[in-house]
Amino acid sequence: MGCMASGDADIAVEVVYALPERQWLVALTVRRGTTVREAVALSGLLREHPEIEPACEHGMIGIFSKRVPPDTVLQQGDRVEIYRPMTADPKEARRRRARKLR
Repeated sequence: MGCMASGDADIAVEVVYALPERQWLVALTVRRGTTVREAVALSGLLREHPEIEPACEHGMIGIFSKRVPPDTVLQQGDRVEIYRPMTADPKEARRRRARKLR
């Protein structure tokens, strides 16, 4: 009864990537000690979206909206988010929206 199951060293995490028209969420069970970079590779998203590899290497990834380095070790329940580069200056985008409301 007091034995630990072999899966006790595993944790559940998610890897997400979003485009304007679609998003992907991959639920994974990984070994404790798995890094953000490793989880992205295990998710299979790099095969389908090779354009995200530079984002991962240049710190355009995070956990629950907080940017983290690719070698960050994951914890149970973490959601790894892969960010896309901004295509517009956020201040200018707000100005355009404000002009439309007038």
